[in-house]
Amino acid sequence: MMTHSHGAAFPAFTEHRIQRDRGSVYVRDFPGDGPAFVALHGFPDNSHIYDELIPHLVSAGRRVVAVDFLGFGASDKLAGAHYSFAQQLGDLEAVVEALGLDKIIPVGHDAGGPAAVNFALKHPDRTSAVTLMNAFYGDAPGLRVPEFIELFSNKGLKALHMHFLASPQQFAWLLGFQRDQMQVGLTEVQKARYTEFLGPIIDNNFRQRPSAGPAFAQMTYQLTDEVAANTARLMEFRRSSVPLLLIWGKADPYLHVSVAEHMRSQARNAVLHALDAGHWPQIDAPADVARIMLAGH
Repeated sequence: MMTHSHGAAFPAFTEHRIQRDRGSVYVRDFPGDGPAFVALHGFPDNSHIYDELIPHLVSAGRRVVAVDFLGFGASDKLAGAHYSFAQQLGDLEAVVEALGLDKIIPVGHDAGGPAAVNFALKHPDRTSAVTLMNAFYGDAPGLRVPEFIELFSNKGLKALHMHFLASPQQFAWLLGFQRDQMQVGLTEVQKARYTEFLGPIIDNNFRQRPSAGPAFAQMTYQLTDEVAANTARLMEFRRSSVPLLLIWGKADPYLHVSVAEHMRSQARNAVLHALDAGHWPQIDAPADVARIMLAGH
């Protein structure tokens, strides 16, 4: 049993290490019924961004599987590893296979969006629904990338990326700038939670040795290519009958609610819930997010 940040007991889980071609993916499996919610994280963080949400889902009797993609969190970070969006989709497929999950609901936040959607397109028979929170997929009007991410996704600045990654102080300074930008529009309570809960998750991701830095740098470098590839898949996306649940923090200055509205307009079977929350609605409004997820599926 872990102690939750609010002092309540965190639900019990089983840890798994799931072998990939190189290294293993770390998974926390919370027992329950129904199609498993398989939680996927974005660039600068790991599956602990769901730790406020998980107790609400588990207490409702649902199974939750929280995944750290290779290179992030507690998953392996091997020297010379190559990270990609295709590899992240492979990580998700490996988890589903290894745990013998019949039908799942991939839950994609931020850069976890493409793996969630592309799993549904590739395995519609294994997907009950898809839930996205402040995520991206293809190109969308209003899609803004945080400056920190924009910098690392600019292929012409590769030497500068390596320079920042080689200096923890400079990297922390950049991260600090982005952290302030992300809090614009949050309430004081949400800002406090951001500092107390989210800050350490991101910091630890990069401070641990080996660090999530290489995976972060490689994934962001491929961002524009992935968005272009998914834009080319929009015909397939539009044809998919897998239900899409969009849960969005309205105060996100980058992955704005207009991104979700565009996605809803492209999908056959989508519902959008916009909440008074920032980029991480599962941290800012976990009870509301859980209620919507449980009612939706």
